[in-house]
Amino acid sequence: MSPRPVVVGVDGSPSALAAVEAAAQEARMRGVKLHVVHAFVWPAMHVPLGGSPLGPPAGAVRESVEHLLAEAVERALAAAPGVLADQAVIAGEAVTALEAESRAAQLIVVGHRGSGGFAGLLLGSTSVHLAAHSHCPVMVVRDRMAVDGPVLVAVDGTPQSRGAIACAFEEASLRGADLVALHVWGTWSDHGDTRPAELVDLTGDVETLQAHEERLLDETLSGHREEHPEVTVHTRVVRGRTRPTLIEASRGAQLMVVGTRGRGGFTGLLLGSVSQALLHHAHCPVTVVRSDLM
Repeated sequence: MSPRPVVVGVDGSPSALAAVEAAAQEARMRGVKLHVVHAFVWPAMHVPLGGSPLGPPAGAVRESVEHLLAEAVERALAAAPGVLADQAVIAGEAVTALEAESRAAQLIVVGHRGSGGFAGLLLGSTSVHLAAHSHCPVMVVRDRMAVDGPVLVAVDGTPQSRGAIACAFEEASLRGADLVALHVWGTWSDHGDTRPAELVDLTGDVETLQAHEERLLDETLSGHREEHPEVTVHTRVVRGRTRPTLIEASRGAQLMVVGTRGRGGFTGLLLGSVSQALLHHAHCPVTVVRSDLM
């Protein structure tokens, strides 16, 4: 059986082309094929793809789509020479198409913003659906890609974060990068503009709580460290608000990895304000991993 490919969704937008470059590099690092797909609704509605007898053949929908895919493959080969790439047009709505593709993929890569078939892919409920239901991790690429810096993983100490941690170790190993494991503690909620209730307000013992959170992080990482001794790990335990802390930490990273659910500040990570903030404001690509995938 052939290794599962890296899949990238394209629509011709600058963000999608940035995603193609990132996906090509991911495929080359993994030694697998890159599968470039374009979701197209019209065929499902039985609209002819050929040229109109009243217009020039070059203006036909089919030719436009083929040009879009050819440009994407060309960009992929330029970004990752030697990578094997193929292409496909999938009839149907973008998220449904990508969710189906994720069943046979090891990674789905999409741009932060899109147009056409992928319009608004990560601008609301569509992104939540893809991240929550994809059968493989989903990488969201912003227009600018960092080529250095560590891989950053958000850790909350729950079983639900294990998938993100495993993925982050693999990404760091593939990239030859350091891994920063960041654990944020001290707040019940990041919602609203009011100051959140803090655990320290209940106990008054900051040092004891900090030491407890540091032990929690070390215990969570221990097995993964043994599996990937080649990865240099840096741990950070920060008392503060989850959302701004993660966004600020992403400035120096080449990739951020997060899980879909957690506790405390990570509750409903991809169902509310924290997830939306990361998708819109993180300064590096964000890979979202369902808790049951890794």
